[in-house]
Formats: sequence, C-alpha cells, structure tokens
Amino acid sequence: MIDPRAIVEAGANIAADAEIGPFSVIGADVHIGARTWVGPHAVITGNTTIGADNKIFQFASIGAAPQDKKYTGGPTRLLIGDRNVFREFCTINRGATPENGLTRIGDDNLFMSYTHVAHDCTLGNHIVMVNYSGLAGHVDIGDWVILSGHTGVHQFCRIGAHAFTQAYCGVSRDVPPYVMTIGVPAVPHSINTEGLRRRGFTDEQIRNLRNAYRILYRSDLPLAAAVEQLTALAPEQPELKPLLDFIALSERSLIR
Repeated sequence: MIDPRAIVEAGANIAADAEIGPFSVIGADVHIGARTWVGPHAVITGNTTIGADNKIFQFASIGAAPQDKKYTGGPTRLLIGDRNVFREFCTINRGATPENGLTRIGDDNLFMSYTHVAHDCTLGNHIVMVNYSGLAGHVDIGDWVILSGHTGVHQFCRIGAHAFTQAYCGVSRDVPPYVMTIGVPAVPHSINTEGLRRRGFTDEQIRNLRNAYRILYRSDLPLAAAVEQLTALAPEQPELKPLLDFIALSERSLIR
C-alpha cells in the first residue's frame, strides 16, 4: 500500500492497510494507523502519531517543527485521533514547550485547505476549520466548533463547544460554548441556534441557552452577577453547566 515513489524513512511505523501516495515523505518517528490514506506530495515528520481512517490530501504538512523562536529542537509531539480529514496545504505543527510539548487533535475533524494549527494546541472532536482559518499557539478548541474562513485565533485563547465564528473573525479573548461571534476583534452576536438544532438540542434547551445569552450579554450585568443568575438556573437546566464551567476557567477573559 506504499507507492514505490514515496520516501519512507527507516523507523516509520505504518499500518499494513494504510496507503501512502507517490512522492509523499514519511519521517522516521511517524506512526500511521489502520486505513489512513496519505495522498501524493504530503509531508509527515516529527514525533507524530496518526490514528485510523484519516485522510491526508496532497501538499499537507503534518508534524513539522513549531514556528516558534523559543523552540530549541526538543522531542515534542503531535497526536492525531481517528477519521480526520486534512485538505490541501493545511499545516499542523507539533508542540514547542519542553514541559508538555504536545499538539493534540481529536476525532472526526475537518481541516479545509490552507488551515493552520500551531504548536501546543488542543482540539476536540467534530471541529470544522474552514479555508484560511488559523490558530496561534496554545489554543484550546472544544467539540463541534466551526471556524469560518479567515478566522484567526490569538495564542492561549479558548473556544467552547458548539461555538461558531463568522468569516474574518479575529478572536483575541475566550469564546464561551454555544456562542456565535462576528468581527475584528470578535464580539458576541447570538447563540449558534442552527448548529444546536443539528446536534439534537431540544427547543426547550435552545430557549434556555438564549435566555442565558441574554443574561450574560444583554442584561448589562457585571460578569459576576450574570454568573450568579446562571448558577441559580443550572440545577434545572443542565445545558448551562458547560457554559459556567468554561467561564470559571477563563484566563484571558470572555469576549463581551
């Protein structure tokens, strides 16, 4: 399943039913799981582990050294789960920091052409990064997030599950779960209602989240007072718990 025109360095561990296309380059410390397909002219290097059933299209660069001047060449890693799709010219860098040194990507994500994931990022599952969207280092993205085209995310930002950025967003602070953003710098616009419906949220849950959004963003309450109101509602509305947990862990402050 390895095209004879591919370059596979000694030490690479490739599943017997994986497929490597012509002119692709696979480094010595790369592990590629079952049924993963690597198209022509892709480059996979570094200490990179790729799970099963992934698709890596032509000219993708996976596992290259981080684009970070502080990086001194240590043994950092890239860990990729299952059933991800990496389209043309996307770049996924391994970690940079010696303490952790890990870029981690979950399952069932789609990285469209020219997307970029920098060093030490952590991505969940079912994420879509649309063409030309990019993450700086140490960014954390929750499940089911959609980053529309040309979205840029500042280093150390977090984006919560089910959030949605509209095209050309510049995210410089944390985006809570369920929230749709717009603009540069990104500001809250609404709840991601359509996305929540597609993922099985009930009408009642969506109404509850809309009300939570109004409390957080439209009531003119200080953040602490808004959190107090949401906390009182959470026992009867468990869909608010991810929102409250996210706010409690925010270090860069929320978009407001």
